Amino acid sequence: MSAPSYPLRDSATMLRRNLLHARRYPSMTLGVVAMPIIILLLFVYVFGSSLSAGIGGGGDRAAYIAYVVPGILLMTVGSASTSTAVAVCTDMAEGIVARFRTMAISRSSILIGHVIGSVIQTMISLVLVTGVALAIGFRSNATAVEWVAAAGILALTALALTWLAVGIGLANPTAEAASNAVLPLSFLLPFMSSAFVPVESMPGWIRWFAEYQPFTTVIETLRGLLTGSEIGADGWLALGWGVGLTVLGYLWSRNQFNRSSSR
Repeated sequence: MSAPSYPLRDSATMLRRNLLHARRYPSMTLGVVAMPIIILLLFVYVFGSSLSAGIGGGGDRAAYIAYVVPGILLMTVGSASTSTAVAVCTDMAEGIVARFRTMAISRSSILIGHVIGSVIQTMISLVLVTGVALAIGFRSNATAVEWVAAAGILALTALALTWLAVGIGLANPTAEAASNAVLPLSFLLPFMSSAFVPVESMPGWIRWFAEYQPFTTVIETLRGLLTGSEIGADGWLALGWGVGLTVLGYLWSRNQFNRSSSR
């Protein structure tokens, strides 16, 4: 490397590169937004009345909208991790990362650009999904402070899942494999949580798993903040999960990135 490296400058350059890619190839970004919106409309207008009766809402579809929106918001965050894993894997497979490593840039900026760009896109997607939820009847009793707290929880969760997705992208040889490997984050864990029905309605070990997995804790925190109800210990648990998964994802991604450079 013939010139000094400036991590902040290089990270900003990589961030701009990833945002330009997202603007030029919007299909993946649109897919991130479209899938949660489709699931929201499906559960509200097809299953809403029946599920509302099951959670004590008396068959009122509006009651079920208030219940399901926090889970849909978290599903949006999970869906965004798919595009991150695919983008990282594609960069590795196409050799652009190998070229970056020969340049006078901070090596950490390559991953940081992906992470920050993904979090920004995720937050924009969350705004769009929230707009659709409000349009179909979602109403919140939250104060401005509670809305900010909910946004902070979502941003932290997005950061955690993005770092995990980066690790998945680095660990898989093809974009298809990376997309499949991230499926638990984007699909399975949200459905096996309190996103759509209370965990009390689930049988046996599924109930135990759903109650203690991190997505349920985050969803219950969001539900409490957005409806103005008590969140109890869920808020601290959500913060703990977010910080812990962020650190785990970062360390794993860094290890995968360093291993790939030695091959």
